[in-house]
Amino acid sequence: MKVKEFRDLSLSELTAKVDGMQEELFNLRFQARMGQLANPLRMRIVRKDIARAQTIKTEKQKNERVAAARKA
Repeated sequence: MKVKEFRDLSLSELTAKVDGMQEELFNLRFQARMGQLANPLRMRIVRKDIARAQTIKTEKQKNERVAAARKA
């Protein structure tokens, strides 16, 4: 996914997306160990997508805390 697509998601949607990608990565690793992985590059792509999504998730959480602190 593109960064813009991740930024358009809400915090709960990002969490669900990260969970899904981690499950996909687990399955890819399992396939790789069994010698059934058709596209080994997919593991790298999923790993980087997880990192992007987690970074944006952290940014959103930080922005929410800052906004809440300003209101208080």
